[in-house]
Parts: sequence; structure tokens; C-alpha cells
Amino acid sequence: MKKIIYGVSCFLMLSFMVSCGPTESTDVSLAYSATAGGAETDSLKLPIDKDGYITIFDGKTFNGWRGYGKDKVPGKWTIEDGCIKFNGSGGGEAQDGDGGDIIFAHKFKNFELELEWKVAKGSNSGIFYLAQEYWSEQEDGTKRLEPIYISAPEAQVLDNENHPDAKLGKDNNRQSMSLYDMIPAKPQNSKPYGEWNKAKVMVYKGTVIHGQNDENVVEYHLWTQQWTDMLQASKFSQEKWPLAFELLNNCGGPNREGYIGLQDHGDDVWFRNIRVKVLD
Repeated sequence: MKKIIYGVSCFLMLSFMVSCGPTESTDVSLAYSATAGGAETDSLKLPIDKDGYITIFDGKTFNGWRGYGKDKVPGKWTIEDGCIKFNGSGGGEAQDGDGGDIIFAHKFKNFELELEWKVAKGSNSGIFYLAQEYWSEQEDGTKRLEPIYISAPEAQVLDNENHPDAKLGKDNNRQSMSLYDMIPAKPQNSKPYGEWNKAKVMVYKGTVIHGQNDENVVEYHLWTQQWTDMLQASKFSQEKWPLAFELLNNCGGPNREGYIGLQDHGDDVWFRNIRVKVLD
């Protein structure tokens, strides 16, 4: 797969401002929504390095993070040795109680996300981007929070050797750093369970690239006929799941921006060195 490199200039983006310093790292003030479905009315200072990467997890606190559709981080997510860890129960995906997905509660538009992940034997998780908190109206007038994965593309996180999902889907499109259920990561260069993998997701004006262990492994283009066709051929097709098709076909909403999220799939998983560069 060809590599795409975009030049990035000094930026003034979304709700934070920073001047381009030539050598010194500094801080940015980043707005975020501290409550579920709320506006970005709170702010926190985060370090930004000389290359423009903002550290969105400091290795010590969940500042800026909360549960998807929740006002705080669920209890099964902890911080261990400078990592975000989900402590698996083996019960599969969960949104209630002490489980559920988590998000960094600032919406990014054009960006490059870098992090490292590792899984326990047989574990499954994922990295979401351009996610929305979407509540659907029920017949009785109440609203129900829909799962994050029906509004957000997912970069799969998986123990390819020991989790059954690796053999499902089509052409290995559920293996690690694949665009889940749509595009297989090629080459498939993930490391075994218990070892750290590097992950990168770049979103730039509709072009998306997944990277794994310093190689580009997926490339596609949002909001195009290609994207619609891929959805139609997946578990999120209009026939199989109309709401998911509608939301994913227009992922990012009208502003084409959204949250970065980490998945609770019921299994042990660790994330560290999470940083984002905003692209003009």
C-alpha cells in the first residue's frame, strides 16, 4: 500500500489555540464535554510537543476521558503502570454498570492519532473515531443510547491467533487494525498477545489510513460511493441494520468530526502513549 504523507502547518483548530514553537514543548487548552451529550464547555491543559502532538492521556489520570454516554469513566477501566487498562469479565460487550466504552470527550475533525496497545490471550477490543453519542427515540417517548460502533468506524484490536473473530468476516477483515468488517489490514503484522503494538489512525478530509507497527495497512475514503458500497457489503448494510447504515454513511455528523473511543469487549486490554496531532 502506498504511503501518504501530508504536510502540516501551524494550526488554529476547533476550540484550542497554540503557537508553533520551534523546539520547546508547551501546553494547549482543549475544550471537552464533561457530561454525556453535553457541549464542550469545560477545558483542560494538555502537553503538546514540538511536532504538534497533543498527549491526551497523561499516564496518571483520566482527565478529559469519560464513559460513552456517561459522566465518568466506568470502574472496570483503570490506570495501571502508565496505561489505560480494561479489566475484562469475559462477559462480552457491556454498556451498563461498571463497564462500557470510553471516549476522549473532545471532537476531532482532521487528525492523526497514535497509541500503543496490547491484549491478553484471546482478547478483543477496538479503537473508534469520529464517534457520536446518539440517542434514538423509542415508541414510548423515551430515548435510548445506541452503541458507539453504529456511528463510528472501528480499527480492530485483537489477538488474531486466539480470538474466534479473527476467522469471521471476509478475507480477514476482522483482524487487528482492519477497518472492522470492511477492509482487512495488509500486511497483517500484529504482534502476539502480551506484546505491545503501535497503532496509527489518520483522518484527513475524508481520507483514512490505519497504520500498524510502522506500516500503513488500510486506506479508504469516507463520504464517497466507495464508503457506501463497503457499508452495504458489511454487517452494517441498509438491509441488515438501517440505523447503523444511516449513521455510518454520514459518520462525523454534519461537521464531520467526532470522539476517539476505546472499546469494552469484555476482555483485558491495555493502551498507552495516546497522542493526537490536529491537521489543517
